[in-house]
Amino acid sequence: MKRNQPTRAIILFIYIGILFLLNYLAFDDWLPEKDYKGLWFYAGIASILLGNLLVTPFYTKPVDAISYSVVSLIAIFLVNNWSNWNIPDKVVFITAISIQTIVIISAFICILTKDSVKPFGQKISKSGFIVSEFIGNQRVVFSVVILFALIVFHRTEIKEMFYITIAWIITVIIEPDRHLINIFNRIRGIWFTTDYKEQIGYVSAYQTPNMILIKQPEEAFTNFGTNIIYKDAHTAIKTGITLNYVGRDEQLLLRAIEYNLPEEIRNEVKEQLNLYGNNSVALFDYFDKNLDKKDKVPIVDRLDDIIGIVDENTNVEKLQFEIFKDDDIEIGCVVEVEINGKPVLYQILDGITYEDKVFQRNKYGYARAQATKIGIWDFNTKKFEPINWIPQINSPVFIKRTEEFIPDVTTIGHFPKTNFTVGIKNINHLVTHNTAILGILGIGKSMLSIEIVERLISEKIKVICIDLTNQYANLLKDFYDSEIEEKSLKELYELGSGGKSKVSKHVEEGGSINDIRDAILNDLETFIISENDKFIKIYNPSGFEVWRQDSKPFANEASMASLTPTEITQIISDCTLSICQNMGMTDNARVCLVYEEAHSLIPEWNSVACEGDKAATNGTARAILQGRKYGLGCILITQRTANVTKTILNQCNSIFAMRTFDDTGKNFIANYIGTDYADKLSTLQERQAVFYGKASSCENPVLIRLNDRDNFLKVFRAKFPPPVIKPTETKKTESKLEADDLPF
Repeated sequence: MKRNQPTRAIILFIYIGILFLLNYLAFDDWLPEKDYKGLWFYAGIASILLGNLLVTPFYTKPVDAISYSVVSLIAIFLVNNWSNWNIPDKVVFITAISIQTIVIISAFICILTKDSVKPFGQKISKSGFIVSEFIGNQRVVFSVVILFALIVFHRTEIKEMFYITIAWIITVIIEPDRHLINIFNRIRGIWFTTDYKEQIGYVSAYQTPNMILIKQPEEAFTNFGTNIIYKDAHTAIKTGITLNYVGRDEQLLLRAIEYNLPEEIRNEVKEQLNLYGNNSVALFDYFDKNLDKKDKVPIVDRLDDIIGIVDENTNVEKLQFEIFKDDDIEIGCVVEVEINGKPVLYQILDGITYEDKVFQRNKYGYARAQATKIGIWDFNTKKFEPINWIPQINSPVFIKRTEEFIPDVTTIGHFPKTNFTVGIKNINHLVTHNTAILGILGIGKSMLSIEIVERLISEKIKVICIDLTNQYANLLKDFYDSEIEEKSLKELYELGSGGKSKVSKHVEEGGSINDIRDAILNDLETFIISENDKFIKIYNPSGFEVWRQDSKPFANEASMASLTPTEITQIISDCTLSICQNMGMTDNARVCLVYEEAHSLIPEWNSVACEGDKAATNGTARAILQGRKYGLGCILITQRTANVTKTILNQCNSIFAMRTFDDTGKNFIANYIGTDYADKLSTLQERQAVFYGKASSCENPVLIRLNDRDNFLKVFRAKFPPPVIKPTETKKTESKLEADDLPF
């Protein structure tokens, strides 16, 4: 209980009154004796004046210890009667003098060596301070005087011994102003307050900031989320909410976190916030009776969402928090922590168990989660804003979750179990700065690619799919005149197969490679330049039979080699670049090349099927490298990162990384998304991906749940319905490009 000086003065007079009363009871006289019989009385007065109440009520400095001991020594010597004392009296006298002398010497040593710069001198000073503080405080010093007087001068008088002992116990040992008054207040609070609070324990420890540990009787149990009030000796009553039990020492301790009541509620319950006794903890049932006021205190209102508290080693980018409620937690979940009064979101990437050893063989095990910062969600722009600071330790951590995700037309995916969405910030950047979709077979890569293609079409960007799987023609049939396109492809196929017997004395003119190149150029030019409702062109390189003359003719015959899908891919890429170059430079996307099964179309040099594929891959790479300034880019889809040419893969500024197991792939992807996310690729579920890059609406890598195909079609096509394809006959047109303009 805090006491001001006037209060201390009042208690001082009460103490002095008690001493006079006990003196009267012991000696039948209100005034103390002036000789050795009054030594105990003056020692008690000195203890009260110099120590307990007015001068040093909290701690004893070495200077004070010297003052107390010198006064005591003088008092003892003034009543010295050595020549008439027997041996026991002399032993008590020497003992009392020795204790006071030790105090004086220790205090002087402490003072003399306190400024020493040498470690030995500092140790001597600290040792002297401990001794002088322990036996040099007013309690010990004046107790020595009182006990000396009691033994030497009053031991033969039972009445005097009895009342002097009581005086010593009351003024020095019990200190009723500290203990008895506190007990009285607590009992008074039980019987005479109209709003008695049920006490559940007392504060065992303070964990700054905002956390306390509560010690309870062994049979007591308090539920998670119970509202409490508590106080210590130096602060006003505080409010808090219980969390969990933790293992400490010989028993479990209840952990609680502090929260602030709004001014309006604090004023309303001001008269009810009554606690009698420091460090006591009691129930606070205000919110049980006022459910409509819970939203005024976020931690009370969102009790079901609290899963942990901020732990040590949290930094600007990563959050470490202790988990005490693990409902629905998994990799990718989003949690919220307050930083400078703003709700900041983090994504959980890892979890690890910890164990603290406590009393004897007992252990306290708990889990800690690691999360990476996403930012502050802006509901207007539907984007995350950065914040560059850390949350306060022991701050509550809330999980973000929703029953059902509500899809949005701009959304490419969302954070698992939430309605926080991730979109494509700029569709042009997705194309011109190239995009890679990486992951193992059967986890939704092609579905994601097809969704992106449909978004490109809605922005009037031409898409050329080089597809070995024939998926695109089926799933994008609403944008694709299959009858016309199949007829056009059939003509290309037939044109190519006829080249096997076309021998020329000029080797480069033999076979069907030049005819196919011209036909593809003509086909793409009509598709790209014409302003019509056709925005997708699909080629399957494995359907082409194209021949290249490999030797000079002999007897009108020459060796022929068929082109691989990789070489067909180069022809398509080169023709597309040539057309875009003739259209001039632009910052916006014009054409997007989609390389489905890219490991077969643009393989790495050590994964080629034949030597010709190396040159073909290099040619395709040159087309992509030069294409950005002309509005040309690509989307690359592959199962095997290691088997795709790094010349193109390194140019992919946006990455969708899905489930991957091989270390080569994860190590490569880690250069883009960091090791924290790369290490989790093998654990990703179907339709999950780590998205990062120039095209993402998030500044940092994020783990998202991709759109389901049916939900996407329902929402997206309601706003961007497929165009009505008007059947038209294909007709051959002369290329608008001069021969000298061709890139080959």
